[in-house]
Amino acid sequence: MTFEIRAIAPDVLDQLRKTDDAGRTPRRTVEEEGGSPLRCCLRRSRPGEAILLVAYAPLRRWALDTGADPGAYEEVGPVFIHEEPCEGPQPETGPGYPAAMGGRVFRTYRADGSILDGHLVDAHRSADPVAASALLDTLLEDPEAALVHVRAVEFGCFLFEVRRGGPGNPAPVR
Repeated sequence: MTFEIRAIAPDVLDQLRKTDDAGRTPRRTVEEEGGSPLRCCLRRSRPGEAILLVAYAPLRRWALDTGADPGAYEEVGPVFIHEEPCEGPQPETGPGYPAAMGGRVFRTYRADGSILDGHLVDAHRSADPVAASALLDTLLEDPEAALVHVRAVEFGCFLFEVRRGGPGNPAPVR
């Protein structure tokens, strides 16, 4: 099985930089130490980078493209993005599994938007692109699985989306 790792789409990022999915103005900060997971380019922030904290509703955006109705599973949560448009995931961060993002919760969703399953992944396995990719392949073999959200275990925040698909550059999330 092959899959696509998806960063947030550039047109959605443009919208979020103005007003986030909770209807609020983004919060700007300049990174002192770096290390914040950036959902626009799927890497960690660097010291001195200007970033925004925005509310993002990944299932709502996916449902707009697919016609699904996530109902109560639609969450709005915090994500970090660059203040200015960036080049998105680069060769050092993609197209494979972005281990630097640190995702440890793998949550699968059905085509109707409901949660199918959730997996808490050992830190060593989630940091190993080969092991994490094998798990994603297994999760997406389930015919009921429409997509996987990879989330941070510490805060539960959405990190990136995974869908069935071919190799190549990460496709953006709407």
